[in-house]
Amino acid sequence: MPRERAVARLLAVFVGTALLVAVVVGSGIAAEQLSPRDVGLQLLANSTATVFGLGVLILVFGPISGAHFNPVVSFADWLTGRRDGIGLTLRDATAYALAQTLGAIAGAILANVMFDLAAAQVSTHHRITAGHLVGEVVATAGLIAVIFALARSGRAAMSAATVAAWIGAAYWFTSSTSFANPAVTIGRAFTDTFAGIAPASVPGFIAAQIAGALLGLGLIALIYPRSVAADSAVVAHPADHIA
Repeated sequence: MPRERAVARLLAVFVGTALLVAVVVGSGIAAEQLSPRDVGLQLLANSTATVFGLGVLILVFGPISGAHFNPVVSFADWLTGRRDGIGLTLRDATAYALAQTLGAIAGAILANVMFDLAAAQVSTHHRITAGHLVGEVVATAGLIAVIFALARSGRAAMSAATVAAWIGAAYWFTSSTSFANPAVTIGRAFTDTFAGIAPASVPGFIAAQIAGALLGLGLIALIYPRSVAADSAVVAHPADHIA
């Protein structure tokens, strides 16, 4: 494919993930400053901003890259489409994951700077408990199930609202507040604020997210066995590869 197209897709993945993390971290910082004594109100502000921000980002970047802001979504797309030669290649998914991770780190740093905090931070917010890990499995399994169910039932156009709604709901009904994204998890380790996660908690969260993604794919394989890649699951876009 043309080099310009490949660059545009990777740039969309990088910038989209960076802005997503900037929304998550920035709204968490604002919530802490505006409601310092009310954690429930802080979470409400954080989750509301994330729902709206994620929905907008899916619509903006979906036509370019399929709105891939999440490595488990990208690798799930490769895994489900590899036999039929559809969706992302393994090289595509790997390039996306790298761009997503770098974008997430950049987004956390950007949020720190916007609120006049030190750009370079390491979170001290330890989140690793059995309940948190179960929450991440549930949140990620649900996210994968939503994306692939919409793709395989011809309703991908509804993904902006539906994916954002799932993440917003999972903020409240999971103890982990629904990270559900390895790149975002890594990025959030770079801010010692409301939305941060201590580096020691990151491996456990990522392991739970991978387990949740596999669980979600297993459920979809039983309910929607037709093979349709998630490359166009969020918002339909040209299916050419970046490699």
